[in-house]
Amino acid sequence: MTATPAPRATASGAPADAPAGTAGGVRVRPGRGQVDVDWDPVPGAAGYLVHRADGDGPFRVVDHRGGDLLAVPGPPYADTTVEPGRTVRYAVRPVHDPDRPGDGPLGTASVPVAARADGDARVEVDVDVSRPAGPVHRPWRDTVGSEHLSLLLSTDRVGGEPMGAGLAAALGRVHRELGVRRVRAHGILGDDLGVYREVDGQPVHDFTGVDAVLDALAPTGLRPVLELSFVPRALARDPSREVTAAGVSSPPKDWDRWAALVGDLIRHLRARVGDAELRRWAVEVWNEPDLECFWTGTREEYLRMYDVTARAVRAACPGLPVGGPATAATRWIEPFLDHVDASGAPLDFLSTHVYGSPPLDLRPALARHGRAGTPLLWTEWGPSPTHFAPVNDSVLSAAFVATGMQEAAGRVDALACWVASDHFEELGRPPALLHGGFGLLSVGNLAKPRFWALWMLERLGPLRLPARLVGDGAGTLVRAWPSVDPETGRVAVVVWNGTLDQGVLDRPAQRRRLGRDVRLRLSGLPGGAYTLRHRRLDDETSNLAATARRLGVDGWPTAEQWAALRAADTLADAASPRTVTPDDGRLALTLTLPMPSLSLLELTPR
Repeated sequence: MTATPAPRATASGAPADAPAGTAGGVRVRPGRGQVDVDWDPVPGAAGYLVHRADGDGPFRVVDHRGGDLLAVPGPPYADTTVEPGRTVRYAVRPVHDPDRPGDGPLGTASVPVAARADGDARVEVDVDVSRPAGPVHRPWRDTVGSEHLSLLLSTDRVGGEPMGAGLAAALGRVHRELGVRRVRAHGILGDDLGVYREVDGQPVHDFTGVDAVLDALAPTGLRPVLELSFVPRALARDPSREVTAAGVSSPPKDWDRWAALVGDLIRHLRARVGDAELRRWAVEVWNEPDLECFWTGTREEYLRMYDVTARAVRAACPGLPVGGPATAATRWIEPFLDHVDASGAPLDFLSTHVYGSPPLDLRPALARHGRAGTPLLWTEWGPSPTHFAPVNDSVLSAAFVATGMQEAAGRVDALACWVASDHFEELGRPPALLHGGFGLLSVGNLAKPRFWALWMLERLGPLRLPARLVGDGAGTLVRAWPSVDPETGRVAVVVWNGTLDQGVLDRPAQRRRLGRDVRLRLSGLPGGAYTLRHRRLDDETSNLAATARRLGVDGWPTAEQWAALRAADTLADAASPRTVTPDDGRLALTLTLPMPSLSLLELTPR
């Protein structure tokens, strides 16, 4: 059902007359276990905060426990946090500047809705194979995150595996199987690579360690995005402000010496790999300067850091892309753009980070500054900013990745999952095989659910197909990404059931309510027989955690358990591949999607 036009809210906390530029026309559709909230988009908004009021109570932001930014890029939104039977109202606040998400009116509230578990839990997906809608955009391919690449040189062992070799194997796998082209080289100027020292008060630059890292990276097939941080201790204004053993968060004591270090590094790399190769890399200025743990200077000092660094990069290699501000939770975007507008510092791409939500739409901000079309690189992104968080190992995180990539497609140049491998020591080395690590791959290079989500998406054909979804949770919980390869006729459709609400991990009854039955109807298929293959990811299928539990893994696997885990490291078939023949170009398939789950269906002409 769809609610009737909403009346003006008064004492509820939303304004009686919503001014122009607010999110109006808020509509709700209750279903089994969720309420779908829809609204009219606001021109220029980067995202929206969904507010809910219980009865006549005050409006509060719906908290889906992402742990970072609760704003979402646009409608619709599935609220799975509301208790069944409770009467609630919704209002929506547009976010124009992520630094001030609370500013602005809520807009018109929807009519009250009793969030009963009364949906029929069915969704229909219609796809016309004969009507491609354009190329499939794959924002996961540009870049993946990583621990400091100096770890590639480590011979220390974790879980019985040398850390350097394990990280290299993971980076090679994401390149081969997910099509990823570049890796973010986090902290490339840190003391762990010995790039800077002073002798008799004079600077000495040594890029031997950087060269060793690049030599170790080359066999993986990935190119680096050089994140220029942290300040070497000998160059730091306050050497006591340690980030990790890799460097300090203080501004440099001498800006000219910092610029000389950056320029020498870029000239060294230019001589080493040549202009054509180097211009396929990129340079990002610093990491999350809005967080005191990574930058102890002021915002103005970071902006100076950006100017000095970007100009040194441009002088050393004019064609090497440089950008920033690489902030956490989408912060400082407007002040940063204001600054580079005034300073004239080069900006070839805009970069920032977010966790727990799909990336916001920063294109309006760029357009306001006359920079429409500037590439957007989200160089860190994932389900949680918290290391050792259970969601990182869950199937829910796989559905999160699929949703985020679909919402980013066509408007974001890079959405870099943080990180490729559980070989990660910035917050402590892995204590067990499954520990809530950030990696797409475990120690031992086993695929975790988020890896399989990207693997499914990488199987999509070159052209996307339009899809019409109707039913209980259609387009909010249940999503579909259909595609076709016009050369071979292969049709690939990824269908999934997910929610941003991480609280469902602790509510098994709610997960059961959110399961959905899906009927996928394909039309416009050329005649002839097809091989149908259906591969599946859910809590019990293709899930590393479930496999480890069945094997009795406690901490680190035994040799026998490692062998069994590696044998099971595949995306399992839900059923044996079979031959199907469309009737007049039409084919109907049914599948059950628990919460959470993903299915990859492929039709290949025989």
